[in-house]
Amino acid sequence: MGATITPKATAVDPSIAGKGYVHPEVLVSTEWLAEHIDDPNIRIIESDEDVLLYDTGHIPGAQKVDWHQDLNDPVLRDYVSPEQFEKLLREKGIDDNTTVIFYGDKNNWWAAYAFWVFQLFGFTNAKLLDGGRVKWQQEGRAMNTDVPKLAKTSYKAPKRSDEKIRAFFQQVREHSAAGRPLIDVRSPEEFTGQRTHMPDYPQEGTLRGGHIKGARSVPWARAANPDGSFKDANSLRAIYEQEKGLKKNEDIIAYCRIGERSSHTWFVLTYLLGYDKVRNYDGSWTEWGNAVRVPIEKGPET
Repeated sequence: MGATITPKATAVDPSIAGKGYVHPEVLVSTEWLAEHIDDPNIRIIESDEDVLLYDTGHIPGAQKVDWHQDLNDPVLRDYVSPEQFEKLLREKGIDDNTTVIFYGDKNNWWAAYAFWVFQLFGFTNAKLLDGGRVKWQQEGRAMNTDVPKLAKTSYKAPKRSDEKIRAFFQQVREHSAAGRPLIDVRSPEEFTGQRTHMPDYPQEGTLRGGHIKGARSVPWARAANPDGSFKDANSLRAIYEQEKGLKKNEDIIAYCRIGERSSHTWFVLTYLLGYDKVRNYDGSWTEWGNAVRVPIEKGPET
C-alpha cells in the first residue's frame, strides 16, 4: 500500500526542491508517486498524444483523459463548457479535495495541456509527474491495464476564466505590433517556414509557413532532459533569459500549432521560473497561418 497524503507528504519533494524552481510544489517525482500510488486522496490522470497508449498499459490507478474528446468542444473551436468539465471530473472521482497528478507521453506534452485546461476552470489542486510516462517506464515501475472504477463526486465547476492564461487572435496581433515578447515553441523548420508541420508528422491544414512577427524561437522540448523530466531552473534560465532575453515581469505569449506544445512552455515559464504573466495562444499557427491579411515572417530569428 502507498502512503496517504499528510501535511508532511504534501511538502515539496526534496528531489524536486533541489532543482531550484520558483514553484516546486507543482511537480512530483516518480519516487513520490510510487510511494503514494494507493492514496485515496489523489487521482492520477494520463493524457497522451497517442490516445490509444493508455490501453496498452498505464500507471496503476491512472485514468485516461483524451485531449480531443474530453477537453475540446465537439462543434465549437473551443474548450468544454463548465457543464461538460463538471461531468468529466465527477465521472473521474475528482473534486476540490482531491489532488490530481497528470502525466503522459512525449515529455508530458499533452499532460501539460490538460493541466492548462484545468487551470482555465480554476482547478489548482493539480501537479505534473516529472518525467511522465517515459521516466516511469525507464525505471521499470509497475504498469497495468486495469481501468479504475471510482465513486462519482458532486464537484461543481465554476465559470471558465480565460483572461489570465489564454490569448486570442486580436490580442496576439496587438502584442506583436507593440513589440512584446512572443515565444514560438515549434520546431526550427516550422519557425523558418520550411515546414508547415512537425518533422515526421503529416501536413495538418496550415496554408502558409513562417512565424508571427517578432517571435523568438525556443522549441518546447529544449526544456526537457532525455528522460522527459524538466531541466533544472538554472538550465532553463540559461535558455529563456540569457539566450532569449526574457524577463520575469514581462507580458509573454507562447504559441505553437494548436496550443499543445506551448502549454508545456507556459508551464515552464509560469511555475518553474515564476514569471508574472504568461499566456498560451491556443489558436496558434493553425489560426494565424490561415488568416486573411495577417503578416507573417519567414526565415531564421533575427
